[in-house]
Amino acid sequence: MSKQRVATWIEHHFPDQVEMLKILVQTPSDNPPGDCTPHALVTAQQLRALGLEVETFTVPDEVVQAAGMRSATNLVVRHRFGPGPTVALNAHGDVVPPGGGWSKDPYGAEIEDGWLYGRGAAVSKSDITTYAYALLALIHSEARLNGTIELHITYDEETGGATGPGWLLENGISKPDYVVCAALSYFVVTAHNGCLHLEIAVQGKSAHAAFPASGQDAIEAGNRVMSALYHYRDSLAATHSQVPGIDSPTLVIGLVSGGINTNVVGDNMVIRLDRRIIPEENPEAVEQELIALIASVEQQLTGITCKVKRILLARPFTSSAASIALANIFSQQAEEILQEPIPLVGLPLYTDARLYSAAGIPTIMYGAGPRSFLEANGHRADERVHLDDLQRATKIVANSLLTLLQEKNA
Repeated sequence: MSKQRVATWIEHHFPDQVEMLKILVQTPSDNPPGDCTPHALVTAQQLRALGLEVETFTVPDEVVQAAGMRSATNLVVRHRFGPGPTVALNAHGDVVPPGGGWSKDPYGAEIEDGWLYGRGAAVSKSDITTYAYALLALIHSEARLNGTIELHITYDEETGGATGPGWLLENGISKPDYVVCAALSYFVVTAHNGCLHLEIAVQGKSAHAAFPASGQDAIEAGNRVMSALYHYRDSLAATHSQVPGIDSPTLVIGLVSGGINTNVVGDNMVIRLDRRIIPEENPEAVEQELIALIASVEQQLTGITCKVKRILLARPFTSSAASIALANIFSQQAEEILQEPIPLVGLPLYTDARLYSAAGIPTIMYGAGPRSFLEANGHRADERVHLDDLQRATKIVANSLLTLLQEKNA
């Protein structure tokens, strides 16, 4: 089947794709607080209006609440072209809250100089439309393919994926042979970092500020812990990943709280840290290393206890021979349309791709967006996607699926 027929269909229907993206951006789905079912219902309505059959899966309240959310409904679209492998395209509809500093309405979906602005415009409401319209282009172009294409639209990527892809896989709702997760257009992602969040509760003994020696200062002790952590952080720069796009592990202390009042020796301090784990590292070994470091500081302190609690452990996403083969198809098709080399890279952040990969499914990341997350303003003010990139990515995804499933047909 001619790629030109696919491209012509996408170009003809691109105004409709942009209108769909505007509706998705204009419908809030901030996570936190994570009340995302209303957005899922709007998305399902949009997909059904395009002629796609949409299955809705409401995640049980206890699972949602355990993830720190209020509601989550996952959407699955399945279209079978013929016997063969199943390829799932996963994009998430939840977004981080807008925050301040915007020059545009974060829910306005305003278009200026070819850019569509709004929270989720790039991460990753754009790819809900990219994947939907790529599938529609193949359907309406009457592609003769062997296999099934699924859309997985989930709503908890910003809080770890347990109620989204994790829940779909655990409950056997989908068993894809390949997965493509949302990303940008000028590289194909084959790996990314993992992440460990720890909470350290430092406990001392309060005392009147006029008699500080009668207490045990948890805030001073907490600063000793933080000094050790920062020294450890500096040592991480000597370790480097072999994955292009990923450099060294990192550690950030992101939250600190504690104390009682200005005139009281503080009896408590809570520290939360973020440790990024490169693909070559063992997550459990990293966690034990940090626990041992904190314990070594605790042993030097009188009347102080340090309790360490794991908040999150997201494993790194790593590549396989099958995922590299899939990535090469997308890279080749992207090079054909973008007319420049499209590298295979890793990312220092973490995503839902790791959940599919951990289930043994060849997984990559590719979608609509500019050359970097910084250019897209991902997770910050004035998030945006260029409409040219949106259309090109839709063609690239469609052509890649065409190539993959035609090859399987042969």
